[in-house]
Amino acid sequence: MKIVILSRRASLYSTRRLAEAAAERGHEVRVIDYLRCYMNITSNRPRVIYGGEAIECDAIIPRIGASQTFYGTAIVRQFEVMGVLPANESQAITRSRDKLRSLQLLSRAGVGLPVTGFAHSPKDVDSLIELVGGAPLIVKLLEGTQGIGVVLAETKKAAESVIGAFKQLDANILVQEFVKEAAGADIRAFVVGERAVAAMKRQAPEGEFRSNIHRGGRAVKVRLTPEERAAAVKAAKVLGLKVAGVDLLQSNRGPLVMEVNSSPGLEGIEKTTQVDVAGKIIELLEKNATRGWTKDTVRL
Repeated sequence: MKIVILSRRASLYSTRRLAEAAAERGHEVRVIDYLRCYMNITSNRPRVIYGGEAIECDAIIPRIGASQTFYGTAIVRQFEVMGVLPANESQAITRSRDKLRSLQLLSRAGVGLPVTGFAHSPKDVDSLIELVGGAPLIVKLLEGTQGIGVVLAETKKAAESVIGAFKQLDANILVQEFVKEAAGADIRAFVVGERAVAAMKRQAPEGEFRSNIHRGGRAVKVRLTPEERAAAVKAAKVLGLKVAGVDLLQSNRGPLVMEVNSSPGLEGIEKTTQVDVAGKIIELLEKNATRGWTKDTVRL
């Protein structure tokens, strides 16, 4: 197959590993900066052009940055119009980037979630805090990524101040319960196709509640329980993602899905678990290349 990896930099660990895995399996692989692509939107002859050359390929692996979701998914969608097989479809990527929409879809499907509140008027702050069980609680920017824009408010007064400050900036926020029994840890389950192929438990450093590895969190390989495995696979499927990083909290009422990432990094999961996740993504494309991709059926 001719495989194109849509990524800003070929030197990034995830991009490099995907390119290596594709080449090892005999595929022709190319890394292209999706922001340098442009489109010819012509009836019956749609094209994606890069450096003056029309791109011809059988499959694409989108590695779209959160800040470039609009243009990145437009390029992915153009490839879809051309009949190219995507590892993740444009609609699924867009859906996963909208935290509120994602939670609504997961809620409708019965996936376990932290109690979450969303409101517009500052007059509803007290009711919003009460809705999630009071302080301590988590305040999240809808547009935040990688732990940025996530605040732990340990008292009601602190929660009111943080929510008020975000509202003054006209920012859209979610308010979530603080799951104390998780003890600053979460699980990243990596889903490829309809299987959780690798998982690691991330522990926040002392004095920090966010367990992101790039914020100093430690990671160890973990074996998922059947409930955790089922929750991760279902969350990815609900959002229409074939490749996803699903973040879970271990709570007294079972696994709770915090977030579903459509462009999860490979470095932490591969180095922690020693699983060839990049290879499994290429295998997924191989299995679906001849029969075509299942069309996205989620309409919300």
